[in-house]
Amino acid sequence: MAPEAGRKRRISILGSTGSIGTSTLDVIRQLGGRERFEVLSLTGNGNIDLLAAQARECGAALAVTADEKRYAELKQALSGSGIEAAAGRQALLDAASAEVDWAMAAIVGTAGLAPTLAAARRGADIALANKECLVSAGELFVKAVATGGGRLIPVDSEHSAIFQALEEDQRHAVERIVLTASGGPLRTWTREAMADVTVEVARAHPNWSMGLKISIGSASMFNKALEMIEAKHLFDVRPEQIEVVVHPQSIVHSMVGYVDGSVLAQLGAPDMRTAIGYALTYPDRAPLDVERLDFARLSRLDFEAPDEERFPALRLARVALQRGGLQGAVMNAAEETAFHAFVEGRIRFLAMADVVEAAMDRLSHLPPATSMEDVFAADEEARRVAAGLIG
Repeated sequence: MAPEAGRKRRISILGSTGSIGTSTLDVIRQLGGRERFEVLSLTGNGNIDLLAAQARECGAALAVTADEKRYAELKQALSGSGIEAAAGRQALLDAASAEVDWAMAAIVGTAGLAPTLAAARRGADIALANKECLVSAGELFVKAVATGGGRLIPVDSEHSAIFQALEEDQRHAVERIVLTASGGPLRTWTREAMADVTVEVARAHPNWSMGLKISIGSASMFNKALEMIEAKHLFDVRPEQIEVVVHPQSIVHSMVGYVDGSVLAQLGAPDMRTAIGYALTYPDRAPLDVERLDFARLSRLDFEAPDEERFPALRLARVALQRGGLQGAVMNAAEETAFHAFVEGRIRFLAMADVVEAAMDRLSHLPPATSMEDVFAADEEARRVAAGLIG
């Protein structure tokens, strides 16, 4: 949604204390801060000190923690600022429903689905960094954005790259979407060695600075698997048109192949602020203080086929795409459950994919979703099944 002439752009950041949220605030700072943007609401979870500091810096009208038990702490941290404090699920939904022009959807996991949906229904442009909205609720979410009247602008570096390389008047000529994957910290490991991977090793991404959930998802390639499902809904392509290629340098962020053999790619240093800035100022481009590529210093750009035996998440994504229905929601919920079990030391690294596959097989009979209630029900059932498999 474009603001009226002469008015500051009103924004909200759902998930402001995570890596995407903090990068978004840095982009806002670079592009004029309070002179250009009016921040109506920021939301976070447990990092109360950071949430309060962010709200004070950008002059937010409202700061919300999803944790009801932290309300008093947040209120105290904002004392004297004039910034309203709130806590809990309903407060989060209220903040997401504010009348803004642009909303950053950066709450990690299924917890971000309802708030992002609320912002979409209100008519805001949605800068989407939350994978679960499209993985779990695909068609329903895209329809909600269209009905609300806003635009859906991807922020994942891969989907942003495709969005930028996709010629709007040539969508009929798209032959394939090529998602690049860094391969993460385990790219060259054998499957036998991967069996003993620790959380510390799995979270150590070689190129990107990300939160724990996304970092471990990169190591297992479940992030890429979810991105495959996202791409289907974002760009309205058939499952067989979606490819994945491993590119360890993370310079080519993704590509679009056309029927004439041309391939358009978007390149850049691995810095999420580029994609965030593009989403914030779309369709314009604004100057950002990010690293520029020096092609004379780039010694090589490597590409290789992914190994779906070592990284079965990619195969499971294809299964989910082929089955359709609520398999994306089941896959996502089971993966979140398995992730938490791995982080807590209850299962080993490779067992995450085993849990997800078994849950998907057990719930392959679920019919297509006709409402968001169907999505939430499938999510709950998948978590129950996955938890039972973990024991």
